[in-house]
Amino acid sequence: MTDTQPSDTEPQTTLERLRRQLRGLYFGRDRQAIRFQVALLLVDVAILAFFITGPYLRAGSAYVAVDLAIAAVIAFELAARALIAPNLRYWLMRPMTWVDLVILATLLVPSHLHNFAFLRVLRIWAISQSKLVTLMLYRTGNGDKEDIIEACANFLVFLFLVTGFVYSNFFYGADGFAGFVDALYFSVATVTTTGFGDVILPGTLGKLTSIVTMIIGISLFVRLAQAIVRPYKVTFPCPQCGLSRHEADAVHCKACGHVLNIPDEGA
Repeated sequence: MTDTQPSDTEPQTTLERLRRQLRGLYFGRDRQAIRFQVALLLVDVAILAFFITGPYLRAGSAYVAVDLAIAAVIAFELAARALIAPNLRYWLMRPMTWVDLVILATLLVPSHLHNFAFLRVLRIWAISQSKLVTLMLYRTGNGDKEDIIEACANFLVFLFLVTGFVYSNFFYGADGFAGFVDALYFSVATVTTTGFGDVILPGTLGKLTSIVTMIIGISLFVRLAQAIVRPYKVTFPCPQCGLSRHEADAVHCKACGHVLNIPDEGA
């Protein structure tokens, strides 16, 4: 007589089934998976819009409810990502895992962590890194604009990170609209090195913030201009291995070493 232990195997089977379903939804290319990924992208955009407009809405009665709803969505995505990850180490090594954990903490205890709320803007970077965005670019024939999209995303992330930091530490006591606009105005004037000087940050922290903003901001601004005028990479499929993205001045394919003959647009 053999003993069967369905209770030991059934939970594992259910867990594996759920894991396969989630992986299919997150990484699949069928109609159901695309719909799921589009829904996640729209949710990310809606969350980002709420974060950016948060300073105007924080006095509203529905603000806390929306705040907790977003926390539930981010908690669900964290759990789903952990479930489909190959192992816990891989999940913990993802930069967006830690970003989402910090964002979740700021949503759950906003009274104590409001100074870190500016990190929520990193959702812009998460949206730009979505494989669905890359797929849409290539399907619409705009794959060569991937560098421009990435440069714009990096610039916007930095701009709104600085704006959020300045607002949280220097203008949080002001009215939502006026304080946020002052923070954004200062960030744009500093990043572009225009420096009108009518809005300045007091104290040592203010000076250090201005210095870091100017140094990093102008670098990202130049990178954005380069990406628009002359992208770092061009679309030219390698005849040997098929790799389609190469540096504009590449002589050999970085994947297989095959000699390339990329046309020089400036010639």
